[in-house]
Amino acid sequence: MGSVLYEVSRLMMYNKNNNDNITRTVSIKAVAKEVYKYCQEEHNINGFKNCIAFGRYELDTWYHSPYPEEYARLGRLYMCEFCLKYMKSQTILRRHMAKCVWKHPPGDEIYRKGPISVFEVDGKKNKIYCQNLCLLAKLFLDHKTLYYDVEPFLFYVMTEADNTGCHLIGYFSKEKNSFLNYNVSCILTMPQYMRQGYGKMLIDFSYLLSKVEEKVGSPERPLSDLGLISYRSYWKEVLLRYLHNFQGKEISIKEISQETAVNPVDIVSTLQALQMLKYWKGKHLVLKRQDLIDEWIAKEAKRCNSNKIMDPSCLKWTPPKGT
Repeated sequence: MGSVLYEVSRLMMYNKNNNDNITRTVSIKAVAKEVYKYCQEEHNINGFKNCIAFGRYELDTWYHSPYPEEYARLGRLYMCEFCLKYMKSQTILRRHMAKCVWKHPPGDEIYRKGPISVFEVDGKKNKIYCQNLCLLAKLFLDHKTLYYDVEPFLFYVMTEADNTGCHLIGYFSKEKNSFLNYNVSCILTMPQYMRQGYGKMLIDFSYLLSKVEEKVGSPERPLSDLGLISYRSYWKEVLLRYLHNFQGKEISIKEISQETAVNPVDIVSTLQALQMLKYWKGKHLVLKRQDLIDEWIAKEAKRCNSNKIMDPSCLKWTPPKGT
């Protein structure tokens, strides 16, 4: 499927030609559902796509996922929110939940602060769980292609704990040996946790791991449309924070990269988007635009989810060796 934004523009033209009214203000979820409807008509997409029962939520899905054929025919899938096993009926799910001993993801808990935890899950050691996680993610991601070949990857699963267990917020996957230093292969925030700052927490955590590894990182391309928006927002925030705290005379892209673990290419593209990069006398100069910094400071002061930041002191992790 093409990009969501591209399909939305086509959808709007399609609707306009058919004299349909188009609501200008729509939620991300509504856009995705309309995109799906249009793409289904245009491209005859096959596979499971309807809704899932997941914990206390019933979630409308956005894209098709290659579940086995006998499940793809169903109008609804029932999932255990802890082990991610998928089932055909509520009765089967109820029986499963009475026996399932899982209350959190497998693997090692490498981060905990308050109710928020992150578990490192090895795709080789926990193959079924990771495959089920990928199938689940495909229901909400347009570009995802990894489903079953999970062994070369590590999965970092973020959860929120209460008295019933650790509930899935989202995750990102990462190649164990990435020659291009990608620190994220795929990233997802579950729909019920979107627009609450958790996507930025996942991105921040991926760069926190890169800092511990003493590497610079970048997400694997192509990013989903929502992923691209999230990363651009994160890079902008990282740069403005760096420039706000900068006390030196000459700003160096290399030094920004070393301190933030953000790839220089992503730094340059963000600076260009912010109109903070100028070519003068044969070299590029970084302009410290105080108006943008002041605007960012004002927004930070008003942000209601400002407490949703990753605390490096709560990370208990050393880079895996020979995985």
